[in-house]
Amino acid sequence: MTFNFFNVRKLCTTAVLYKNVQLTKDKFPNIKRGSYAVVNSTDVDFFKNIVGVNNFITGEEVKSYNEDWLKSVSGISKYVLKPKTTEQVSSILKYCYERGIAVCIQGGNTGLVGGSVPVFDEVILSTSAMNKIISFNKLSGVLVCQAGCVLENLMNYVQNEGFIMPFDLGAKGTCQIGGNLATNAGGLRLIKYGSLQGSVLGLQAVLADGQVLDCLNTLKKDNTGYHLKHLFIGSEGTLGIITKIAIQCPNAPKFVNVSLIGLESFDKVLNFFSLVRKEFSGSLSSFELMDSVAIKSVQKNIGIKCPVNDDLKFYVLIELSADNNYINHSIQEFLEKALNEEIILDATVADQPSLIQNLWKIRENIPESLLRYGYVYKYDITLPHENFYEIVPDIRRRLEKLDVKAVCGYGHLGDGNLHLNVATIEHNNEIASAIEPYVYEWTSKYKGSISAEHGIGFLKSKYLKYSKSNLEVDLMKKIKNNIDPKKILNPYKIFPQDDSN
Repeated sequence: MTFNFFNVRKLCTTAVLYKNVQLTKDKFPNIKRGSYAVVNSTDVDFFKNIVGVNNFITGEEVKSYNEDWLKSVSGISKYVLKPKTTEQVSSILKYCYERGIAVCIQGGNTGLVGGSVPVFDEVILSTSAMNKIISFNKLSGVLVCQAGCVLENLMNYVQNEGFIMPFDLGAKGTCQIGGNLATNAGGLRLIKYGSLQGSVLGLQAVLADGQVLDCLNTLKKDNTGYHLKHLFIGSEGTLGIITKIAIQCPNAPKFVNVSLIGLESFDKVLNFFSLVRKEFSGSLSSFELMDSVAIKSVQKNIGIKCPVNDDLKFYVLIELSADNNYINHSIQEFLEKALNEEIILDATVADQPSLIQNLWKIRENIPESLLRYGYVYKYDITLPHENFYEIVPDIRRRLEKLDVKAVCGYGHLGDGNLHLNVATIEHNNEIASAIEPYVYEWTSKYKGSISAEHGIGFLKSKYLKYSKSNLEVDLMKKIKNNIDPKKILNPYKIFPQDDSN
């Protein structure tokens, strides 16, 4: 029987609900509205005619579309359009391009950088109604679907066919596949299955002027010039709206094993990671790091007890997946040897779905446990393995005299993706100034990325220079200006606003 690889875990992505979310235009007064048209009654009639009255949203219901799920930014859009087909998207964009109406593209709205909500009064185009699975080829394992399909629904669908999606995210119950591509989402299993750039075989996208670019290839090999699909993966809706996707799905593994390990130092963590990767290179699907502050936050604020010694400095969660059950016996022997050699100090192993779920709950409840303090400054960065954790104690020292509840580091050590979190009671400008831009300067010094998984969006646009050279940014702008010369698609996103809009 095939192991149910994904459904044993589900992360709650409920954000802390603040009573009032400050409007983005007031929070960032230096950002000025572009010279876009204001939607009038004629425009409204056109939009209603395209999407239908039921998929045209206005009034109080628009509020939830204006705010990001962290409740950190909020636009003032009055209208949400929910097209069902590529043709409808094409008609909308052609009209908006001719009229000069700015459009904000929104999927599941689970991002952390304000990329999927309007800054001003942009019309919101939601892909939620584009949620059909078009086809699945059991021979090739290729899934073709619309961009609005929720990731968890796709996981369940291919799981029933004996396959898995090549990536997994904590927000899978809400996020949409189109948004995953638009931000080039990574997730928990990139170490085994690679990035979306390698798994996506083709896509269909609608350009700013309404033209439909059909690159919906379902074959693995195609060496006929530029692969234009890569322009849209990670473009955050600034070059076009992805409407359909063809993605390669691996066969589901028959056996899964998860271990939680306690260690005394980060040097021991790196040594252990090297040994695990060497011993289990073909079956290692996750290698997650958590520090003691993160573990204690889960225990205190969520009430989940750590099943190993909770007085250690670091914890690692390992997931192995394979088509034979050798991994269960092998990991037991491997951990016993590591204990005897004092590389690790404690460990527990699970190979049953309920027990595996309990271990994953510890890792996946870290974000919510930190939010319980009131407010969290979140930094999603990529660093070389040897420098992966150094920034965490550094930030603790910078903030030691300020009112901070917790500073912790956790994340996907397997692919160098650190989640640096600073928890406080409420937002504080002094704390924010002590962290930014220092954390981005530090990351840049070690040739890391200031955004590992969530893109640049609106909130990180002024820090783009820390990960991209002037030439890279200039080339990006030339591509943007050529494909969307009127800049109607997701304005104010990715590029610093002093020179791009």
